[in-house]
Amino acid sequence: MDVSTITWIVTCVVILGLFVFDFFAHVRVPHAPSIKESGFWSAVYISIAVVFGLFVWWKWGHAAGGEYFAGYVTEKALSVDNLFVFVIIMSKFAVPREYQQKVLLLGIVMALVMRGLFIAVGAAAINAYSWVFYLFGAFLIYTAIKLVRESDDPVEHEEERESRLERFVKRVLRTSDDYDGDKLFTRANGKRMATPMLMVLIVIGFTDVLFALDSIPAIYGLTQEPYLVFTANAFALMGLRQLYFLLGGLLDRLVYLSYGLSFILAFIGVKLVLHALHENTLPFINGGEHVSVPEISTVASLAVIIVTLVITTVASLIKSNGDDGGSGTSPAVESGRSDQSNGP
Repeated sequence: MDVSTITWIVTCVVILGLFVFDFFAHVRVPHAPSIKESGFWSAVYISIAVVFGLFVWWKWGHAAGGEYFAGYVTEKALSVDNLFVFVIIMSKFAVPREYQQKVLLLGIVMALVMRGLFIAVGAAAINAYSWVFYLFGAFLIYTAIKLVRESDDPVEHEEERESRLERFVKRVLRTSDDYDGDKLFTRANGKRMATPMLMVLIVIGFTDVLFALDSIPAIYGLTQEPYLVFTANAFALMGLRQLYFLLGGLLDRLVYLSYGLSFILAFIGVKLVLHALHENTLPFINGGEHVSVPEISTVASLAVIIVTLVITTVASLIKSNGDDGGSGTSPAVESGRSDQSNGP
């Protein structure tokens, strides 16, 4: 797949333009978006991602198109799981609902920058050392196991991580307890202090690093083309802000999502290990010769990912409806709404 420099530049400019448009059209003036607004723009950004995938299919062929869509679906699924973490963060810091859009957009931009760096490092490592696929595969399998172990109480595990980070930041920065609009810094008793808004952004930024550690190896298991890795990530992150407000209480009803994502990560991890064996150059494995093992095609990968997500979603909704008669609202979301209605 030959991607010219001008293609890279145009793509980056278009993506940057979409984020700038998003800021001035929706985020610049603080407000809590309606379900209608969130649903419309979620559909717009998903449509843009699909149209781009069809362009890739037309321009570089069905193999590249299949790799893009497999990567996009995987990254979108991981992003939905990330939304649950954002719900916990917003609730913990009692971020006023009208300012959550700004926090989310800045967090998404930080996530894209972080992932861009990881993509560049990953591409360089893969080009230089084929054995990196062993590390990526092992890390994804470890992450899948860890995700299953923490699925018993994800809120508790996430809040524990946030509390440690919050204590560290407070030792470094002078922080106030009150919000000052959507400002990151304020003055109290003549002293310049960080507001809770900055604290939220730092926590989300740190969380973005953890997300990138999972998502980049996962997508490199589906395609080794940096352009497809970057664009799949960028388009998966676009519309994430709107999806946050659209899904709302539905997030906590996806009770089996962690198990589904764990299976997908483990599946891609195994795929990476098989690919590493096929390309093996390590002298202590088969004398440094390639190992004849079956490789999993992109079509098969995409099918496994989609089927897993469908089964996970349907099973989650059936389980939630059976537990509460269909009225289940996310405790984290409900707590956040209560905090926000009372003010910080």
